Parts: sequence; structure tokens; C-alpha cells
Amino acid sequence: MAFNLGSGLEGRNVIVTGGTGGIGREVCLAFAAAGSRVAVVDLDQSRADEVVAEMDGGPHLAIGHDLRPVANHGAMLAKVLQAFGQLDVLVQTAGVLVRRPSVFEVTEADWDFQHDVNLKATFFLCQAAARIMTDQGAGGRIINFTSQGWMSGGFGGSVAYAASKGGIVSMTRGLARSLAKDRITVNAVSPGAADTAMMRSGMDDAALAATTAQIPLGYMAAPSELAGSVLFLASDHAGYITGATINVSGGWLMY
Repeated sequence: MAFNLGSGLEGRNVIVTGGTGGIGREVCLAFAAAGSRVAVVDLDQSRADEVVAEMDGGPHLAIGHDLRPVANHGAMLAKVLQAFGQLDVLVQTAGVLVRRPSVFEVTEADWDFQHDVNLKATFFLCQAAARIMTDQGAGGRIINFTSQGWMSGGFGGSVAYAASKGGIVSMTRGLARSLAKDRITVNAVSPGAADTAMMRSGMDDAALAATTAQIPLGYMAAPSELAGSVLFLASDHAGYITGATINVSGGWLMY
């Protein structure tokens, strides 16, 4: 069988949630550079428009959308299908973190907010996208974002966040088994310390330095350093990978 040394991403139709965030923006730019058409989905329409304006190729699509009301996912997906005609790849970088000084200060509202965005919305958008991919009959790729917290358990007041990200890993594996017969692969990317606004939130310089000191490579990742693993999982090179969690942590975690 002839092997495509390229990525095979040219002309593929991609949704990226959280597409204006530190990592999400870089993922959108990378897919565009690879020749894909990208729907940039985020809460803020104007920021999504700005990311689309930066992207190569196209036509691309900017969609302002709140992922929490799962009943509205269908309308968002319909916009993508109307613009692109098909859905090939779903990447879910959207996430929220509420960091508290200690585990005793985590509230029920903190728990619900993080699980609604990070886990519940992710599952139901996976479900809706997988229905479309199954009906299309051409397979597809779903790539979810977890965190080093799925394995470490998080620290102090980030336990609720870590619990939601642990759910992403279990959910990804379950979906991978369920959807494999339809040639839909489902994988997760697990960042360590990426230099984003979320990572820096609630941390002073000393805390950031202590975190960086634990990383064997000696620095926090630039958000662009996460994009390559996403494109790999969406590419022809990863066709036989499903149910995997790719550790991109600079050696902070090793498993």
C-alpha cells in the first residue's frame, strides 16, 4: 500500500472548541497551515473572528457558542455542515479552571462549572459529532484535551478540575471502543505546564518557578508546542491509534 508522507490533512474539515484560547488558537493556526478548513468555536464571536483573520487558506468559519447548553450543539454543528459540507475532525480544547487556595475552599458551584464545561459538554459534543461522522460513513477523528491532573490528582484547590480531566481520559477510552467499528478514532492530549493564561491564573512567580523546576526539560511549553500532537492524531500517520492519551508534559509526568 502506498504511504502518504504528508499529513493527509489537506481539505479536511475541522472543529476546534476553545479556539481562541492559548492552546486552541495555535491548534487552529496549525490546521489552517496544513490545508484544513477550520471552524473556530469559542464564547466570544469577535475573538473567534480575530483568529480566523490570522489563519492561512480557508475559507474558515468563526462561531460564537456557549458549549454548556448541550441542546444547542446541533445548531452549531449545522452551521459547520452548511459551510463545509462534512465534518472530519473534532478537537476539544475548551476548558475552565477554578483554582482555590485549598481543597476545603472548593464550592459546589466550582465543581458544577468545571464539570459542565470540561466533561459534560465535551461528552455530548463528542456524541453529536460522532453521529454525524457515522452517518457520513467515512470515519473521523475526535481529539479531547485532558491535563496532567488526570494522573497526579491535581494540587490543593484544583482537585475538582483534575477530577473533570480524569473523566475525560475514561470517557475517551470508552468512546474509542464504542466508535471503532465506524472507523472513528478517539484520543486525548494531556498537557503538562503550558504557558497560558489558565496556567498562570492564581499562581505567583514563586509558584510558577516551583512548577517549572519539576519539569525535566526545564521550561513551560509554548502553546504552539501542543499543536503538533493534535495534528499528528488527526493525520494519516495516526490511523491505527485510538483510546490513547498522549503525554505532552516535558517529562513532568512519565507513564
